[in-house]
Amino acid sequence: MTEPICRFCRTPLDLDLIDLGQQPLSNAYLTRAQLDAGSEGFYPLHARVCEACWLVQVDDPVAHDAIFDDDYAYFSSYSASWVAHAGRYAGAMARRFDLGPSSLVAEVASNDGYLLQHFVEMGIPVLGIEPTANTAAAATAKGVPTEVTFFNAATGKVLAARGVAADLMAANNVLAHVPDIADFVAGFPLVLKPEGVLTFEFPHLLKLIELVQFDTIYHEHFSYLSLLAVEKVLAANGMKAFDVEQLPTHGGSLRLFCAHADSRHAETQAIRDLRAAELTAGLDSREPYASFSPKAEAVRDGFLAFLDQAEAEGKSVAAYGAAAKGNTFLNYAGVAAPRISAVFDANPHKQGRYLPGSHVPILAPSEVTAVRPDYLVILPWNLKAEIMEQMAVVRDWGGQFVIAVPQVEILD
Repeated sequence: MTEPICRFCRTPLDLDLIDLGQQPLSNAYLTRAQLDAGSEGFYPLHARVCEACWLVQVDDPVAHDAIFDDDYAYFSSYSASWVAHAGRYAGAMARRFDLGPSSLVAEVASNDGYLLQHFVEMGIPVLGIEPTANTAAAATAKGVPTEVTFFNAATGKVLAARGVAADLMAANNVLAHVPDIADFVAGFPLVLKPEGVLTFEFPHLLKLIELVQFDTIYHEHFSYLSLLAVEKVLAANGMKAFDVEQLPTHGGSLRLFCAHADSRHAETQAIRDLRAAELTAGLDSREPYASFSPKAEAVRDGFLAFLDQAEAEGKSVAAYGAAAKGNTFLNYAGVAAPRISAVFDANPHKQGRYLPGSHVPILAPSEVTAVRPDYLVILPWNLKAEIMEQMAVVRDWGGQFVIAVPQVEILD
């Protein structure tokens, strides 16, 4: 086997974060025919740490375009809380940066227009850049002009040559999804106006480590990001980070405000404080990474003990959320149907299919009254409040909600 090297700085990778074993693609939901054919692909899911730039990354044994194809099943608009989050972002950015009819907001990985639609409603011109054709079509139907393409330095040059110049660029939960992070980031300074602002949102590596969020690791996420690592990537592309907000989304995320290195945007105390917090946590040293895998094993073992106890008591277990993190979790734990009888999900593109690897059938939420599980495990634990409200009917027969990360918890 060829020695793995860092996808950013090309340093050999000698430090493991966690080896999650052979896993299917986390968004490769199976039809009945695919399930019967038995041709599902499994690939190594191994996260490693670069001790030169501290970028945490997974091996990439599967082609990028095989992951994000024209049948990509994730539509952002099926999460009401995520659409609301995007609406708050749009309002805050419009106010802070005085955006109006003469401005341009561009979003990379704009999905189904869940975010840019809010700017359209305010009369602010927008441009979406989205590689998956089915989600881009949904955005266009909402009045969000969308380029169907992957974003990188070459795309940035093409857009700049057409005169595209953005006052605000957003790239939410996409920085982790690109195999060549340097080439991806290199596109932004080409499209961003001299005093324009770029915001990235991404799950914070510090939270992943502190809260043992190993289930947020999957093939579609090539990188796991700290401010420490991202600032190195920005600097290599003539950019700087000048402000940061800490968000509750995805179990703890950062909203990083970036600009051209020679712009007038001044650094805030918030970003200085976060740099200090990461160094205090030791993200520039081996220990936090080397001690992670045993903690993940304890979480897995706790969940298996919960399932064993439920079975011993004759209680049924189903799940909510055909989410990528749930697929990583179930496959790492070796849990499959029928131990989990069904998973409920509001996305009609997933209903009638089966979870990859575990082969749990995906049903509409309305079908929970027919299944009547004693326990409903919320796999996307970051949305537990929203899901408990939506699925409150479970309590009618004494059913209880459960999360498994960072430890098994039966919720009141």
